[in-house]
Amino acid sequence: MFLAGASGVIGRRLVPLLVQAGHVVGGMTRSAGKMELLAELGAVPILCDVFDRDALIQAVRDFNPDVVLNELTDLPDEVEKIGDHAELNARIRTEGNQNLIEAARRSGSPKILAQTVAWQLPDGPDARAVAALERSVLAEGGVVLSYGQFYGPGTYNEQQIPAEPRVQIDRAAERTVELLDAPSGVVVITD
Repeated sequence: MFLAGASGVIGRRLVPLLVQAGHVVGGMTRSAGKMELLAELGAVPILCDVFDRDALIQAVRDFNPDVVLNELTDLPDEVEKIGDHAELNARIRTEGNQNLIEAARRSGSPKILAQTVAWQLPDGPDARAVAALERSVLAEGGVVLSYGQFYGPGTYNEQQIPAEPRVQIDRAAERTVELLDAPSGVVVITD
């Protein structure tokens, strides 16, 4: 299991669940400072930037996974700054996702699962990027994990429950593990 975005909000919850389910998890992060955390969670830490296409292809080839799980986002720590990151998040959903798909193809075409959002985004770079990610993952026979707004510890919504569609972060991770064998399609993950 190659988990891109392993040190993110949902990635940190997925690693222990995947390991407990018997998977060997290659946990990819672009931050050297998060390598120790990934090892503590039970992953084989992989330092790689999704935008370094050649390094990513080599990392996926070296790990040789049966599944590539794309949980990548490029979001700020403060919810108020999300708008400032629209272009960055769009890039990770388009160029980053395409790089992961190409890396998967070059390592034997493992199954691909990738996250998007279960709510309608306003027209703009983020909405177009989500649509492009969904099309490209489905074209590979993959599964689109369409999450509601996360709430719970470590999320933007730690203290309050957001509007629907929403999903508690631990439940989102549990459902993701349950869906590893799902047939190609879009799966909405909400409360």
